[in-house]
Amino acid sequence: MNRKEELSQNLELVRSKIAKVANHEVTLIAVTKTFPVRDAEILHELGVRDFGENRDAEGAEKAAIVSGTWHFQGQIQSNKLKSITSWASVIHSLDDPRHFEIIEKVAPHPLQIFLQVSLDGAHHRGGAGLEELHSLASLVEKSPTHTLAGLMSVPPVEMDPNDAFAQLAVIHTEFMKLFPGATSLSAGMSGDYEAAISHGATHVRVGSSILGSRSPHL
Repeated sequence: MNRKEELSQNLELVRSKIAKVANHEVTLIAVTKTFPVRDAEILHELGVRDFGENRDAEGAEKAAIVSGTWHFQGQIQSNKLKSITSWASVIHSLDDPRHFEIIEKVAPHPLQIFLQVSLDGAHHRGGAGLEELHSLASLVEKSPTHTLAGLMSVPPVEMDPNDAFAQLAVIHTEFMKLFPGATSLSAGMSGDYEAAISHGATHVRVGSSILGSRSPHL
């Protein structure tokens, strides 16, 4: 089996699993981190238009070659934001108002922005606490340029994903009472995207289930 056949089979399996659990529209983001740009090109040939990257350098390289909507979902570093906002159209991991102030100054085009929520209070995997969420959301919502898309979270390692997504769904429902336009929920990766969708995720970030467990060139 060649690489295109392999990716095609994996992609169709993921799409079929999404279709079985979703009763709403779900955006599948193919996360291509550590994989070569050729894989992103093949996925584009197979109809994928949403791609995710955790690292600025990889995202910049691939987005220059493969057209589509590129999503940045990694931990934000202030000194990388000028570059990140040059190639990404969507940012999934905003958790610091200082980073948004930089985005306002350097982004060359409008962005869709998800606020990353910490579910454990310890911020081990990034994210703002609930007490910080509303002030950060107000900051983004006031922007004349950028759009508050919704919330994102990564389940804490020690928490059952189903419990984490149930908790996130409650947070999102309450959040939308104050920010009714922030209807999107970015949650779920290769190991748990079906559970995330069952709790209302509108965007899932899937890497290894499509591309394999590790880069073929490593």
